[in-house]
Parts: sequence; C-alpha cells; structure tokens
Amino acid sequence: MAGTLLDELYEAERRLQNAQLNGDVEELDRLLDERLVFTGPPDGRLYPEAKELDLHNHRSRTQVMKKVVQEDLTVLVSGTTGVTCFLGTLEGEFAGVPFGGRLRYTRTWVHTDEHGWRILAAHASEA
Repeated sequence: MAGTLLDELYEAERRLQNAQLNGDVEELDRLLDERLVFTGPPDGRLYPEAKELDLHNHRSRTQVMKKVVQEDLTVLVSGTTGVTCFLGTLEGEFAGVPFGGRLRYTRTWVHTDEHGWRILAAHASEA
C-alpha cells in the first residue's frame, strides 16, 4: 500500500503545480487542508490561515503564476503522512508586481480516505 500512497503523492504534487500555474481554485481547494499553515519568504513570516489567503489570491487574480518549473522533487511517505521537497523556478505577478526566483518548498501532506493527499504545512525559501 505504501507504494500506492507514494505514487498518489507524486500525482498530488503534480496536480498542485498545475493548479498553481493555471489558477485552478477548485483544485487548490481540494489539495489544501483547512488547517494549512505556510511559512515563507522573504522574512520567514508564518501565515496561519494560509488556505483562505491562497484561494483568495488566486480567485481574485491578485497572484498570477506564469511559470512553475520543477528541477528536483523528493517524495517521502510514512503511514498517512507525506513530505515533498520541491526545487524549482517560479515566476508570476502579485498585485501587478512581477516576481520570480529559484525556490525550495517543503510541504507536509496528510492522507485521509475522504480527501486523499492534502497539504497541512508548507515552508518556502529562496534556493
């Protein structure tokens, strides 16, 4: 079964990247846990209600991704917990201001029969 969950987590990460790039709010809603917390650049700030903020930013087109290119991906599964370590280049606009860079994301996923894989916590830093 662990092999199946591992394959499903690779697929969930792929779906996440596509949803980010396409601004697919429905898919993001499926992939993000309601309890999601995010820590990110540039100052290591913690966003405790990250799901609603992320969905709002995509829905309102405040954040528009133009490029998500994966260079490396490490995927681990232990029971119903998974971790993905993404390294890649992202480009887009936030509130009309262009951004871009090479980033490392570490995402902690939880698996349930009801939802499959969903992100519970994520951390990003410049790479």
